[in-house]
Amino acid sequence: MEIRSFRAVFELERRVYRVDTVRLNPSGVPLRGILYAAALIPACLVAGRLPPASWVLGLLPWYVVDLGLPIIGAAVATTVRIDGRPFHHAARALMIHCVSPRWLRGFARAPAPGARWSPAAILLIPDGSDAGFRRLRYRGPGAVQVAYPHDRAEWPTTMLTRRRRSADLTLHARGPSRPLARAVALELADGVVLEVRAATGRG
Repeated sequence: MEIRSFRAVFELERRVYRVDTVRLNPSGVPLRGILYAAALIPACLVAGRLPPASWVLGLLPWYVVDLGLPIIGAAVATTVRIDGRPFHHAARALMIHCVSPRWLRGFARAPAPGARWSPAAILLIPDGSDAGFRRLRYRGPGAVQVAYPHDRAEWPTTMLTRRRRSADLTLHARGPSRPLARAVALELADGVVLEVRAATGRG
């Protein structure tokens, strides 16, 4: 046996040379090859009963599908080495590479550099701290606190008015003025639409 490197000396591999009184080939059968075949036999049995693989495997004799293909596959997997590693090590590394994130930021998954980030929708409701009303539309249920002078109009909720108008309650600002001595709280039922209209000259 010609030894070209120390790897051939120190890289030990378990092999089976005989089974009871039956002697196998002189170089022996690798133990991981037997494990490959044991894993491929049930895989071929399942694939032979599921389409579309069953359409092709159904044309072959049973001994080719149940024995021949697993043995051939095990022999190929035992012989093939990817980057110097056994087949199961290379397959495991490939699976981890496929499911692992490509980019990390703080040990967490991150988008690729140059990707566009769009924030989620932001709901902005004025709190009444500015000098006037802002135009807005709010659908109940909820409560609204009004701290400035205003004109309030409540509209009947009939089918005809519902088609003509989309708001059930409207507030009109009276223009720049001082805050009320006591704020007014409006309680809106479920589905009631409140529309606030700004004073003239404000949007």
